[in-house]
Amino acid sequence: KMVDPTLAEMGKNLNEAMKMLEDNQRKAEEENEKKYARKDIPGPLQGSGQDMVSILQLVQNLMHGEEEEETSQAYRLQNVGEQGHMALLGHSLAAYISVLDRERLRKLTTRILSDTTLWLCRLFRYENGSAYYHEDDREGLLKICRLVIHTRYEDYTIEGFNVLYTKQPVIYISSAARTGLGQALCNQLGLPLSCMCRVPCNTMFGSQHQMDVALLDRVIKDDVESGKLPLLLVANAGTPGAGHTDKLGRLKELCEQYNMWLHVEGVNLATLALGYVSSAVLAATKCDSMTLTLGSWLGLPAVPAVTLYRHEDPSLSLAAGLTSSQPVEKLRALPLWLSLQYLGHDGIVERIKHASQLSQRLLENLKNLDFIKTSVEDELSSPVVVFKFFREYSNRDQTSHAAQASTIQHPIISNERYIYDTFNQWLGEQLAQLVPASGVDVVELEDEGTCVRFSPLMTSAVLGTEIQDVDQLVDCLKMKIPVLTSTLQLREEFEQEVRRTVGLLYIEDLSWPGLGVVRYHYHSDGKNDDKQEKELEKINTELLKKLNELESDLTFSLGPEFGGQKNCVYIGMVTEDLDVSELVETIAATGREIEENSRLLENMTEVVRKGIQEAQLQLQKANEERLLEEGLLRQIPVVGSVLNWFSPFQASPKGRTFNLTAGSLESTESTYVSKAQGTGTTPPPTPTSSLAKQRLPGQKIFKRSLRSSDAFSETSSVSHCDDLEKVDQRPPALFPGQEQGPLETEKAEEQKEVAQATKTDTEDIQSDKLPRDCTKVEEQEGQR
Repeated sequence: KMVDPTLAEMGKNLNEAMKMLEDNQRKAEEENEKKYARKDIPGPLQGSGQDMVSILQLVQNLMHGEEEEETSQAYRLQNVGEQGHMALLGHSLAAYISVLDRERLRKLTTRILSDTTLWLCRLFRYENGSAYYHEDDREGLLKICRLVIHTRYEDYTIEGFNVLYTKQPVIYISSAARTGLGQALCNQLGLPLSCMCRVPCNTMFGSQHQMDVALLDRVIKDDVESGKLPLLLVANAGTPGAGHTDKLGRLKELCEQYNMWLHVEGVNLATLALGYVSSAVLAATKCDSMTLTLGSWLGLPAVPAVTLYRHEDPSLSLAAGLTSSQPVEKLRALPLWLSLQYLGHDGIVERIKHASQLSQRLLENLKNLDFIKTSVEDELSSPVVVFKFFREYSNRDQTSHAAQASTIQHPIISNERYIYDTFNQWLGEQLAQLVPASGVDVVELEDEGTCVRFSPLMTSAVLGTEIQDVDQLVDCLKMKIPVLTSTLQLREEFEQEVRRTVGLLYIEDLSWPGLGVVRYHYHSDGKNDDKQEKELEKINTELLKKLNELESDLTFSLGPEFGGQKNCVYIGMVTEDLDVSELVETIAATGREIEENSRLLENMTEVVRKGIQEAQLQLQKANEERLLEEGLLRQIPVVGSVLNWFSPFQASPKGRTFNLTAGSLESTESTYVSKAQGTGTTPPPTPTSSLAKQRLPGQKIFKRSLRSSDAFSETSSVSHCDDLEKVDQRPPALFPGQEQGPLETEKAEEQKEVAQATKTDTEDIQSDKLPRDCTKVEEQEGQR
């Protein structure tokens, strides 16, 4: 078929035009996309993605960080063994299994969940139980509370919180429970804080960390009489602080009496897997539910916590969220399913038994240490060891201390409590830093105060703690105890010395673990507060710098980063051979020296300023005198040059020099005559500090001499004679630039003759008074 050439040409041109328009539009869109990508899309997401190596390198940098290279303290990673690799593999397999078809996924997850639940119930002696796996260890207790609410309030599913309003539920927890547990439960359940009742611990009989059962019984009766509904009781098999176990048997009877649910949690539940279990912990198997944290007990990373419970109605469990119809939710048990099979029964028991042996080994060593007070529930088998430094008084000191405390009881007790808390805080930090594999930490207890806690069930599997780590911990503790006792003894002496010393101000800071805090008091001469504060900061900063330059074993610092006093010198821990008086005198003398130098600099600045003004006036006057001497004709430009050529005028240059030592202006004529600059008045010699005392070889500053007094008295006569000979033979001291003239020579000879005569008389007197034993000592010295 023939095509009109004109139409064909028009169609061709139209296609080209449309193509050009489309290309231009496409280029505009690409430009807009590029601009959009550069501005709004984050850097790692731009482009076509990154390779696996770059992503893994980024993860490694985020894990270790660049700060680790700068800091000297190395970061200790978790000890991930082969069982840990199995747990990590479980998370990867869970993601892979979740993409299977629904029927196969349902069968597989049901098998994994049932196997893991059966194994845990058999391991921890909890028969006919169900299991809920959760990431947050408090989530299991939260679901249990919802289950109990659904069980006790039959119309809760229909009416909701209206049924709670008519009869308010009450949840009872121990005062030794985890911090914030009650508030977290109320927030998640939507209950007011009045629904949470904290039960105090024993005060008269039994452990001070166990729930008072008799008081709990009275509280429940009062709540029932007031129309409330006792709902649930949370007990501890190993409190978070001290590791003590509540009287679970009596609590279970009380819960059955009032139709309450008993939930147990704590680290001591791990011992249920051992062959021998104490009766106090074994009673936990009769409770309604318990929470197990297997990750820390067995050293398994990223494994969920498990809450075992007994309940007959699966519909209520589903309503409370303890069970799920989603197969993917059941895959949470997969890491535990793999890890438990890898460890086996022997491996699980071995890890828990090893942790118990570590705590028992430490407890036996602590019994032999003085000034260490332990707080354990059972000395034969206690998974958690809590100890603190405490210096008990002797009978004599205890009587005086009691008499002093009776007069001012509250300040003494409070100050002593604060000081011991501070010292134990320092002790715990030091032990954790010196022996990081031990896993010790600092815990605050209500009655004991600040203590050091060793809980190997929570840390040994993760850190790989061994017996030698416990022995090293005991050795470090033996090294720190003398330091603590010495510092505690010398704190009062240091305070008294500082208060007696002029120029020093004692700062009472009970939160400082050390000898004490001192401030050099600056004497202001009518200066305003801002200037006085700056001078005070300058002097104390320079004082700290000078003290750190001394060769001593003490540590001087500005104190803690937060909460410390300003413009103070903080002195750290000390040893028993510290000379407190010398330390205080040195601080005061150094502070006075810095203050005098500061004032000297201020005075010198004023003197120099006045000297410059005076020199300008004198030079101006000298120029006027020179004009009068030369005459008026010599000042005319042309005439003066001719006159100076015919009759030169000899005039010595006149100037002024400022003597810093004398603080006066002097003429420079002698300098031009002698062609050398004179030194002027010789400055007086720097006086030697009276604080410097004679030290033994190798003895550092602020240390008392440990040489016995008997040995010193036996050689005192011989050393005294030797010192006299050295003094007699020593030539008289001369100042720099001073020569010994005839008069001085005659005086020196006369002094020498007098000294020889004195020496002869001294030898005669000593020969008459020295006993026979001393003569024998001198004969032995001569033979040597």
